Amino acid sequence: MTPAAASRESERLCRLAPVIPVLVIDDAAQARGLAEALVKGGLPVLEVTLRTPAALDAISEMAKVEGGVVGAGTLLTPEDVEKAVAAGAKFGVSPGATDRILDACEAADLPLLPGAATASEAMKLLERGYTVQKFFPAEANGGVPALKAIGAPIPQVRFCPTGGVSMKNVGDYLGLSNVLCCGGSWVAPKDMVSSGDWAGIEALAREAAALPRRS
Repeated sequence: MTPAAASRESERLCRLAPVIPVLVIDDAAQARGLAEALVKGGLPVLEVTLRTPAALDAISEMAKVEGGVVGAGTLLTPEDVEKAVAAGAKFGVSPGATDRILDACEAADLPLLPGAATASEAMKLLERGYTVQKFFPAEANGGVPALKAIGAPIPQVRFCPTGGVSMKNVGDYLGLSNVLCCGGSWVAPKDMVSSGDWAGIEALAREAAALPRRS
């Protein structure tokens, strides 16, 4: 998959809903119920971070949910890419971008949302053909003002800001012309996941799915 094709697919996925849930799953047995609640609430694109031993099994379970599109986050190595694809991931997300990760995703035909934190990183990815990127960690890197400033000289790139995004500030991010959607974990609080409060998570998803966005 070429970088241009990857970015086209990333943009398509980013436009499906204003928020992509960023999920850290400790128990794969909870994955299907969680995915069903989020999809039912209007958030079909789901990012499962590869930060726990249960992550790959969770991706496999979520891939069975009708109407959902599950991807793997925290891709750091080509081995991560290989395992994510084998588990059923339909897209990948990385906190940053290295040639090894980019090469691996392109070889595996896995659309990647590569991370960038600075104008130089965004420009380097743009040179390779990635016009859709993850701005991470968003709040730690200056938040909305920083992303707005980056967008002025680099309007070709659209972003999915992630990291410190919540219901308190997500509207400000979605109001930027260079933001397609936001990544956030607040739609699946750990206590709700642990207790299996799928109705509560569905309600949070509906609230997030109804958020207006400029792009």
